[in-house]
Amino acid sequence: MEVLSLVEKIGKVTHFFANINVAVIELEDEINQGDEIHIKGHTTDFTMKVDSMQIDHENVEKAGDGQSIGLKVPSPVRQNDEVFLVE
Repeated sequence: MEVLSLVEKIGKVTHFFANINVAVIELEDEINQGDEIHIKGHTTDFTMKVDSMQIDHENVEKAGDGQSIGLKVPSPVRQNDEVFLVE
């Protein structure tokens, strides 16, 4: 079993659009396309690579503190699930 090294909390889920599997994440730190993140909550617990993200329906390669991004996720997430950067 692989042990994840969760570097730091970088944000939290504020909304989930189930029909398109997109999470809205309010960031507290920087995230870049290609980063690996871990989303954890009461019933959520998975790791994924950030293949693409959007701000206001525009593709971006990086985003930072105070911004909200749209991120396609492989499974449902819930409001207030925490998002961590994985090393």
